[in-house]
Amino acid sequence: MFYGKKPTVADKFFPVPNAIFHLGLSSGEIVVYAYLMYCEDRKTFQCYPSYRTIGSAVNMSVNTVRKYIASLEKKRLITSEWTMVNTRDGRAHNGNMKYTIRPIQEAIDYYDEVQMRRLLAEKERRRTEAALAKYDEKHRNRAV
Repeated sequence: MFYGKKPTVADKFFPVPNAIFHLGLSSGEIVVYAYLMYCEDRKTFQCYPSYRTIGSAVNMSVNTVRKYIASLEKKRLITSEWTMVNTRDGRAHNGNMKYTIRPIQEAIDYYDEVQMRRLLAEKERRRTEAALAKYDEKHRNRAV
């Protein structure tokens, strides 16, 4: 695995941002994200594991991995794109996905934005309920 060089402490561990535990992620999303961080090239922030490789490593089906990858993209933690592989005879085939780990601050900002929209929607719902209750009370008194 280390090809003749002595493994360093950095080769034995990989970083996962603390904020990952404050973004409302499911355990499956955290596990898939952590595996991508494990595979990531620390200089390019990219990695190329297949759905099957990820699934084998974290004990999930390919479809479950695909679902969590889509969710991590939606939450702005990663981006993914298809790669192409050229065979010896010149034909192009689909390769693995290329995953890019995005800066954690983007995901935090997005999460905060979504939470703010939810709070504003809840505030508006409560304001509407209060107005309807007031309207109902006013008209109930007229009917009597």
